[in-house]
Amino acid sequence: MASSDLDRSILITGCSSGIGLDAARGLKARGWRVFATCRQEADCLRLRDEGLESFRLDYSDEDSIAAAVAHVAEVNDGRLGALFNNGAFACPGAVEDLPRGALRAIFEVNLFGYHDLSRRVIPMMRAAGAGRIINCSSVLGLVGVKWRGAYVATKFAMEGLTDVLRIEMKGTGIEVVLIEPGPITSRIRENAVPHFEKWIDWENSARSAEYKTLLHRLYEAKNAPDRFELPASAVTAKLIHAVEAARPKPRYYVTTPTWISGIARRVLPTRALDWLMAKG
Repeated sequence: MASSDLDRSILITGCSSGIGLDAARGLKARGWRVFATCRQEADCLRLRDEGLESFRLDYSDEDSIAAAVAHVAEVNDGRLGALFNNGAFACPGAVEDLPRGALRAIFEVNLFGYHDLSRRVIPMMRAAGAGRIINCSSVLGLVGVKWRGAYVATKFAMEGLTDVLRIEMKGTGIEVVLIEPGPITSRIRENAVPHFEKWIDWENSARSAEYKTLLHRLYEAKNAPDRFELPASAVTAKLIHAVEAARPKPRYYVTTPTWISGIARRVLPTRALDWLMAKG
């Protein structure tokens, strides 16, 4: 199905800042009708003040997902051209220190929420014979890195689920795409602090001394971008191609670390890849 057959409307999650906010502004500037959702009503109000259509959608709240999809169907004649699943959070900590509840909470948002929302919009896309579902993964959906086990687990799982959905949607006119950023300017590190404090008892961990480096990254303000860090607009550029190209790619790498990691995962033996990831 050609991109010209798509209804030029898109639902974007996690629009309070970073990737989601830049995507909402960027697509609106290109003439798309953007439904820019946030977890908090206060953020939605701020976005409405700048002219965006914004309402609440919280991946951990099934009722808010259902209400958001019903609202889109009502105001857009039962149509939706594209979905950009973007909102997510991190819960840093050593895998051995992650309690069951921490994994349950992060999977509710980073995987189950994506799945629930996608399932609810697919009927609209099927009826139209066209649609795009774009899931925001990560370089950490390709490789694992120390202290990021919970986040890595959700992204690895999402990559697999997305791959199968893409195969199953063949012939329906619905394209399923993964965008895989790396270091992007956002608030994900600051937003991870409450989850770390809630779930990780680092002071009583066998790795308590090692946590000092993680605490430094979590709590001290950045005085410069991370190595290879790009602005959120780099993701928006890939998103634009994913929703507007006649034949979008199944995967879009965004940053240099993503390209390096993608190649390394394919060509290096496991122990060599472990060594490279441990070096950071």
